[in-house]
Amino acid sequence: MASRTLLEPGRETRRRDETVPASTSAPPPRRRGVLAGPIVAAFTLIIGFIATDAADVPLRDPDHVAALYLVLVGVGVLLLVGLDVAIRAGSRTGTRRPSREAMRQVRRERWTPARSVAVGTALLSFYLSYMAYRNLKAVVPLLRPDLVDRELADLDRAMFLGHDPADLLHTVLGVGASTHFLSTAYAAFIVFLPLSLAVALVFSRDIRAGLFYATALSANWVLGAASYFLLPSLGPIYYEPRSFAHLPHSEVTRLQDMLLDQRIEFLAHPTTATPQAIAAFASLHISMSLTAAIAAHLLGLGRRLKIVLWVWFGLTILATVYFGWHYFLDDIGGVAIAVGALLIARALTGIDLRALRLTPRAPQPSAD
Repeated sequence: MASRTLLEPGRETRRRDETVPASTSAPPPRRRGVLAGPIVAAFTLIIGFIATDAADVPLRDPDHVAALYLVLVGVGVLLLVGLDVAIRAGSRTGTRRPSREAMRQVRRERWTPARSVAVGTALLSFYLSYMAYRNLKAVVPLLRPDLVDRELADLDRAMFLGHDPADLLHTVLGVGASTHFLSTAYAAFIVFLPLSLAVALVFSRDIRAGLFYATALSANWVLGAASYFLLPSLGPIYYEPRSFAHLPHSEVTRLQDMLLDQRIEFLAHPTTATPQAIAAFASLHISMSLTAAIAAHLLGLGRRLKIVLWVWFGLTILATVYFGWHYFLDDIGGVAIAVGALLIARALTGIDLRALRLTPRAPQPSAD
């Protein structure tokens, strides 16, 4: 009788470490959410073609950076997908080493062709938007040569009662260990941005949340490029370099020197040299970091992650002003861009953020 019970249809027939409970797969991605990223990318590319044509330079991928990032992040996403499957299979079976069958079933349920296409489309759209952004940023000095650094610097000092905000930070924080700490934090942005994108797309319980975040990040590129044309500027480090000459050499100062050399070369040979990448208003480091922090609240993510993201945002504010990348007004502009990007992402994806936050998590099996 016992053996017959075990063999009856619908009863458990696998060993415990192979048991996979009922499906916990999330709703499939909607077409509107999948198309949101490509819409942003197409719009940014069109504007990029128009701007580069007006500047009489070719639209290109500077040093193949966008393509390289796409490949690297794509490989990273594949590795994270494997980790995602292993973690979920282990959680559902109550074992540290789930069987191949358990992992296979989780992969079939969670990583459907529709979800895989949605993730791939979001990644490609993000880096196409980035490539177009780099071209738009490059031609700003060709199309808008008149700079507004003096006006931005004067407004900054007026806001801080006649004091330069960077000087205040140098006095309060010092120019020793704090310089290298903030330099490391600033340079880490190049890792934070693709990592946050990959994690959002892979580990989101509902792929609609990941697509919303990816679309918001992509929208930052086009809004940021628009701000450069609105108020073309170099930033304090290039407008008043003597104010930062006392800072010790760091990774940031090395990067600033390299970007200045590239700008000089580009302005001399705009059709053949590496496109320049200096533009101050507004700060995309601020806008991207704030986009991540606000998205964590909108999507109902964990308290610890929210705290980490807000600390990161605070460090980014300090670093952008401390090293003279941006005026304080540029950071305020970055806040406006983050809000605008999130609104654009909400409109394009059509996501119901309140309903997504209230969606209950699928029950996990007991280990008993």
